[in-house]
This record gives sequence, structure tokens and C-alpha cells, in this order.
Amino acid sequence: MPVFEYAALTKKGKKKTGIIDADGASGARQKLRDSEIYPISLKELSGSVSKGEKRTVTLDIGRRLARRLSRVKPSDIAVMTRQLSTLLWAGLPLVSALESLIPQTRSTRFKKILAQVKNAIVEGSGFAQSLSMYSGVFSALYINMIRAGETAGTLEIVLERLADLMEKQNALASRIKGALYYPVFMAAVGSLVLFALMGYVVPKITSIFTDLSQTLPLPTIFLIAASGFIKGYWWLFMILTGGLAYGARLFIHTKKGRYSFDKMKLSLPIAGNMIKKLSASRFFRTLASLLDNGVSMLKALEIVKNIAGNVLFADALENVAEEVGKGRGLAESISEQNIFPALSVQMIQVGEQSGELEAMLSKVAEIYEKEVENAITGMTSLLEPVMILFMAVIIGFIVVAIALPIIEMNQIQM
Repeated sequence: MPVFEYAALTKKGKKKTGIIDADGASGARQKLRDSEIYPISLKELSGSVSKGEKRTVTLDIGRRLARRLSRVKPSDIAVMTRQLSTLLWAGLPLVSALESLIPQTRSTRFKKILAQVKNAIVEGSGFAQSLSMYSGVFSALYINMIRAGETAGTLEIVLERLADLMEKQNALASRIKGALYYPVFMAAVGSLVLFALMGYVVPKITSIFTDLSQTLPLPTIFLIAASGFIKGYWWLFMILTGGLAYGARLFIHTKKGRYSFDKMKLSLPIAGNMIKKLSASRFFRTLASLLDNGVSMLKALEIVKNIAGNVLFADALENVAEEVGKGRGLAESISEQNIFPALSVQMIQVGEQSGELEAMLSKVAEIYEKEVENAITGMTSLLEPVMILFMAVIIGFIVVAIALPIIEMNQIQM
């Protein structure tokens, strides 16, 4: 069924925009009038991005940027999942529930996707099958959990658990980003201040020393040289920085580069341990949700293989899946992979023995999430005085380098 984007006037004369599905343009107009909405303009939309359009987007930088800006946010999917679960619990059919949610969705692209999903369900497809047409928006975890809920007849329960899972992941990501915003902001402002001092302020002050016949102190010579380099070659510094960043990005997108980058992250002194715990917590929480919704262990391990966001973790999980497939326990299989924290192996072993594996996996994930959050909070509170001290040392060096020749001039005159 075609989907149309409309601009219309309400009964009170207010402008309203949105999307609507109908058999044709005339049907869409009639459907809007029946809802006491009077269309001004109507435009048919395509339901999904074709391969030809994807190639055009790849070639066209402007359209690629627009597509990135209009991508569906995880928070929007979480809100939709929570609302859909509530409507199904209230007894609404799936199609009616989706139809009610489409006007409430903020993202225009997400509205189009939900409209196409609803149309596919009306035409006889399953909910999970309809969502799988948009695998770039809905993850494999999401689609498989929906499929498990459809099969078991517990879709509203699965949606509620999915909403809980996504809200917890989004909340953790927001707390981590919030903790890092201030240090990053401080570093950016400090760098700008330093460039302004070295590029503009210092050259004007040190210009009075160029006409002096006396030998300048070593700190002053170094300051003048550094200031001259920054003032004369700042553009070269920007080009080199941008080139290195772009080259690193290209390298990371290769198979070898991604492996090297992920290995380097896990090898970092303090951050590496936090990344391990964060990846492990994401894996354990997702695995617990899948198992709790009736997905088999082997299928669940296959789904969560890439959920940790690290190539080394993915390889380790592939080995774990192979060992579990041979009949070995999850804890025993994980213990052979050195990438997992030791505490997780012990707790999973207890969960397997007690028959409470799902609950224990969730507990392990919760422990690691709290540890990561506390560690990041501690690091950011330590970074603040370190950055202030660093800036104080740099500015102090500049002051001393400028003051030394002045003091020497005064001593000569005396």
C-alpha cells in the first residue's frame, strides 16, 4: 500500500504535517478529510531505500549527510517499543497499535518505516518478517526477540523486556557520554586558548626582544621558535591532523585495521579493563534477555556475537558457541577465553548449577555496568585537576620565558 506525506490544515486552521497510507492519492485525501484534516499538498513516498538509491547516496556527499542526520535513533526505537507494549497489553490489535503510534513518532523516516511495517503485516507478513526488511534500523537481537515472542504468543511481554533492555543500554551510554563531555570540552577550550596565546599574543610580546643585542635565555628562544612555527605553519598542523585522522579512519574500516584497533583498546592500561567490562556487560545482558524469551543457547550466541562491539570479543564468542555446540557448559567454554573477566566465569558457573542462568547473567551485567560507571566517574574527576595543572604549567612556562629577558635587562641597567 502506498505511503503519502501530507501538509494539511486542521479544523482550527493550524498547519499539520505527517504521513498516511492509502490505496491512492484520492483515497489518502478522503481518509484525511474523514479525520477532519484538509490536505494542502500530498506526495507519495517510497517505502525503503533501493540499491540504486544507496549507490546514489554513496556518491552524493550531501545526500549521505542528510541520511545520517535523519537516521533513526535508538532512543526513538525504545520509546516506540515501550508504547507498543503498553497498547498490546491494553488489548489493541498489532495493526491498530502501530497505526496509533505512527503520528506520535518524531522522526519522519521512522514514521515511513513503521507505516511500511504496518502495511506488510496487513498484507499477511509476520511482525518479525516485516521488521527484517529494515535490518539497518532494527538489530538482529530485536528481530529475533520479536520472532520468539510471536512464536510463543507473548509479544507484549517480549516488547516490554526489549524496552527495558534498550532503556538500560541507552541510559548507560548517556551516563558515560555525560561523564566525558566536561573533560573533552575542557581539553578543546584549553587547546584553543593555547593556540591563541602562541599564535597571536606571544609574538606581539616577544617582538620587543628581537632588537636586543643581548643573548636571550633558552626558555625564551624556545618560546619564540615555537610561537613562530605555530603562527607560520598552523595550516600545516591542521592538514596533518586531518590527514592522520582520515587515514586512521580508513585503516580502522579494514579487517586488519579493526582487529589492531580493538586489540589496542583492550591493551590500554586503565581504559582497556573498562572496555572489557563494558563489552562483557552488554553481551551478558543481551544473552540473558534472549534466553529468557525462549531463544536457544546456540542461536542466542550467534545473535550476540557482534553485540559487544569488539572483534576480539566476537572471535571469542564464536569459539564459545563452538564449544557449547559440542555439549560443554557456558562457564567452562568462557573460561578458556582469556578476554572475559574472572568474576563472570564464577558467577555463570553458579547460575548453571542452580538453574538460574538468566538471572545470574543479568546480575553479572549489572555489576560490570556499575563498575564501569564508577570508574569513568573517578577518571573524569581526576582528569579535571590534571588538565588544569597541565594548562597552568604551560602558561607558567610562557610567563617565565617572557619575564626572564625583562629581568635580565633590568639587572644590566642597574
